[in-house]
Amino acid sequence: MTELKIGVVGIPGKWSTEAIADALEARTGFRLVIDMAEVTLDLGSGALIYRGQDLCQLDGLVVKKISEIYNYHALDRLEMLRVAEARGVKIFSRPEAMLRLMDRLACTVTLANAQIPMPPTTITEDESAALAAVTAYCSAVFKPLFSTKARGMCVISAEDEDPAAQIAAFKAENPVMYVQAKRELSGQDLGMAFLGGTYLCTYARVKQDATSWNTTILSGGKYEAFEPDAELIELGRRAQAPFGLTFTTVDVALTDAGPIVFEVSAFGGYRGVRDGCGIDAAARVADHVIAGVAT
Repeated sequence: MTELKIGVVGIPGKWSTEAIADALEARTGFRLVIDMAEVTLDLGSGALIYRGQDLCQLDGLVVKKISEIYNYHALDRLEMLRVAEARGVKIFSRPEAMLRLMDRLACTVTLANAQIPMPPTTITEDESAALAAVTAYCSAVFKPLFSTKARGMCVISAEDEDPAAQIAAFKAENPVMYVQAKRELSGQDLGMAFLGGTYLCTYARVKQDATSWNTTILSGGKYEAFEPDAELIELGRRAQAPFGLTFTTVDVALTDAGPIVFEVSAFGGYRGVRDGCGIDAAARVADHVIAGVAT
């Protein structure tokens, strides 16, 4: 046991949040799960209060989940955590690193600048430009800038009866349209896990429902083990490197034209590492965090 006080920002009651809280409590004797919806920032005093506890007085914070649903309000929660960081609290991952990932476009631009292979992608507010992209791609996935597990995504094809009307409906909810060429994934994609920038393991998300266009667990996908070669591991390492995250997973697909990266996760998937690789990610992260706080 140590005397370190390390809190967990997450969703109380959710498995992954409780798993890292359990792992930290087993090692330190301290447990605090923090729902950011109940956190108050007083800039005058520099206090960040959750249920009477000033988070700025903790030794560290692990951010497992900042919000149940991704939206631009979640960015404000990360900004609040920057106050604790400025007052000396070590945060895993750093708020600035996560800020660059929650917005899908920020993540994509960073990956493109690092010359990471991705599906052809068009970003536009112009419906005619979006329609031209669909025509060029034949079939495209329209993605909200803030979403997880394929929520809010839809596939629009040039052969659909009225793709322009579908685009207009999507834009009504998403003024900035993220349009990505749909690629054949052969029924699976990969999650490549990294801890402190070091490769941990790879799991596959395998589609179980033939009618679903994606492989997410939310759509019925299943985790399985996967052994990548050295070249694929290096691709994953290069993709996550610009973000400097504590724990993350890189979403990769194997296509006829070679591997492509979809995104890098701000928080990573403990369950995929456990079910697909047989590794206790929460325990690994807890050990890494304690070592980081202690130095």
